[in-house]
Amino acid sequence: MSYVPINVEYSVRRELERRKMSPRTIETYSNCIRKFLEFTNKTIDQINKKDALDFLNYLQEKNYAGSSLNVYHMAIRFLMEDILRKNIRLNIKYSKRPLKLPEVLTKEETVQVIEAIRNPKHKLMISLLYGAGLRVSELLDLKVKEINFENKYGFIRHGKGNKDRVFILPDSILLQLHELVRFENLSDEDCLFLTNRREIYSPRSIAEIIKQSCKSVGIKRRIHPHTMRHSFATHLIQNGNSVNEVQSLLGHKSPETTMVYVHLASPKMLNIKSPLDSLGYAKEKD
Repeated sequence: MSYVPINVEYSVRRELERRKMSPRTIETYSNCIRKFLEFTNKTIDQINKKDALDFLNYLQEKNYAGSSLNVYHMAIRFLMEDILRKNIRLNIKYSKRPLKLPEVLTKEETVQVIEAIRNPKHKLMISLLYGAGLRVSELLDLKVKEINFENKYGFIRHGKGNKDRVFILPDSILLQLHELVRFENLSDEDCLFLTNRREIYSPRSIAEIIKQSCKSVGIKRRIHPHTMRHSFATHLIQNGNSVNEVQSLLGHKSPETTMVYVHLASPKMLNIKSPLDSLGYAKEKD
């Protein structure tokens, strides 16, 4: 028997929160469901499987990407099966966006970008962003109490997917981080990096720091804060660390996600030669 909630949006949000979904996922599903209901122009108790198929076909005709169609598909199934308790199995799958290797900086470029930052605190922030492989949100939300200076590691609490993980603290900036806490008289509950107004930095501020630094050293590619995390992982692979080690530091659920950095690192990590060269095949003489 189907169930008709009084407030659909409230029911959707409450169930997603109960399942510990991220705020971003909750917002995405809510928007998808809202657009679906607007499209059907029906009351909640009248919608059916055909409405779902008609809506997805409509989006496909609008040339929505396969990855976007999959998200809409999952959101509608969540509404129908988990909220309205209607059994509608839509046996359709849309192709995902072709895999695109992420942009990374070389080790030399990474040094240039960090060294070009004149503001000491800003330089320290980007150094930690790269040196620990953090997401920008993790950097900005990092509290003093989550750092173990003595043992050179820190904790990310409730990261992506609501997961906790450990990250490494680079030896080269350990003293600067410790001095920052002391100089700014930060408490355990304070975020590690605060503006002069004792406010949390915005992600846009971090992006602008990196953008201006890249511009000053002549890097014309589009480099974002997340590029520093991609570079961290790629450089670890180049340095001989295993996929499992890098996966753990990045907090990836699956090793397949981490494998992309092997593809990025391999040309510089391995001295690859053609198998023809191993056969003792003589070069043709002039």
